[in-house]
Amino acid sequence: MTEIAKGSYERGVTNRVRKTPALLRALPAILPSVMFCVVLLLLWEGMARYEASPLVPSVGEVAAEAKRILSGGLALQQIGITLGRILLGFSVAFSLSIILGIVAARNVFARRFLEPSIILGLTVPGLVWALLCVIWFGVSLTTPVVSIALGVFPALVLHVIQGVQSVDAELIEMAKIFRLSRRDKFLHLWIPSLLPYLISGSRVGLSLAWKVIVLVELFGLSNGVGYQLNSEFSSQNVAGVLAWTIVFWVVMIVIEYGILQTLEKRATIWRRVAAT
Repeated sequence: MTEIAKGSYERGVTNRVRKTPALLRALPAILPSVMFCVVLLLLWEGMARYEASPLVPSVGEVAAEAKRILSGGLALQQIGITLGRILLGFSVAFSLSIILGIVAARNVFARRFLEPSIILGLTVPGLVWALLCVIWFGVSLTTPVVSIALGVFPALVLHVIQGVQSVDAELIEMAKIFRLSRRDKFLHLWIPSLLPYLISGSRVGLSLAWKVIVLVELFGLSNGVGYQLNSEFSSQNVAGVLAWTIVFWVVMIVIEYGILQTLEKRATIWRRVAAT
């Protein structure tokens, strides 16, 4: 094959790839997840038909409940309230974990001082924080924010400590040689190195925050997804409980694939470039 013909062939292949629909190009990445969802639905439907009990609703019944809460706008309203509380509490824990995590990783005394609180936070169930905050702060915004921050902070600060300790010692030495200010070290050394750990910690933190906020809304608040779950449970509507759970699960999937994984790819692109 001549060079001209070879070049024309390669350009033709490139053009065909560009013309391929985006969905088809993304199919290998999303196909396993779609298969998992299909298998889960089939297994649930099989169990529902085998049990033939109102306690195990069919896929169709759950779908009907999901349509009901979505069509009236109730789901969007309640999910928005719950997400707002999660983001506030998570932001408090996130900010504190960055500051205290860097200090603890760089200072032995600070790390020893914080270790008992981290172990305590990892040991105490989210139910305890939810109950205590409801007792202390009552029905107010402080209750979910503080309870989420207490439940999420230990996992986040551990990820920050691990991230700081993984920073290349040569980079730290270079920063000292060039006499970078604390601000420059924080912005140009610690944060870029910590980003993968922060994103990984955010995944764990958001899952913990969801568990805590459901308990807080269930025990002490009059709105939110947790309150709706309790309402459906009180009326023995199992399909409603599953519908609310699935709707919020879909929201968390959107956050994971649409935000966290996108941030992770952009945050680690410099490592892939350096490796090549």
